[in-house]
Amino acid sequence: MKIDANKVVALSYTLKVDGDVMETVTADKPMEFIFGTGYLLPKFEDNVFGKSAGDAFEFVLTSKEGYGEVNPDAIVELPKDLFMIDGKIEDGLLTLGNVLPMQDSDGNRLQGTIEEIKEDVVVMNFNHPLAGSDLHFTGSVVSVREATASELTNGLYGEKSSCSTGDCSGCSGCH
Repeated sequence: MKIDANKVVALSYTLKVDGDVMETVTADKPMEFIFGTGYLLPKFEDNVFGKSAGDAFEFVLTSKEGYGEVNPDAIVELPKDLFMIDGKIEDGLLTLGNVLPMQDSDGNRLQGTIEEIKEDVVVMNFNHPLAGSDLHFTGSVVSVREATASELTNGLYGEKSSCSTGDCSGCSGCH
């Protein structure tokens, strides 16, 4: 069976950036996803489309095809008092390299990395950690199968079901 829309695909791979191994996914615990449903970078899917179980792959996604270029506007200075709870900053919270879950003024959730700590401000980088990097993938297709109707409706891991949003009205065996 070939990789195509609505197939459950299992891949093993190694991701390298600038020659350094960033991630390794093994065949005994492969990455699984439903092809064509937007869970992976579009150019990643383009590079594995039509392959079958046992096929090897190797390709490079440019930073533009991956997580984009570094956006200087996504590096911002935030007042230290934003990090206070009851007038105090939690010990260890403001440490270089810490990744903190945050929210923008529109309520969108995002992750920010602490790049610098100044006297009154914290410099946060909201770019994806791999922004500006070319991504070199090598790997193989572990398996390809048809997605079930339930997987297509609810997602491979139930992530699209109303149950995962807390609405358990049509759900069996929730939370």
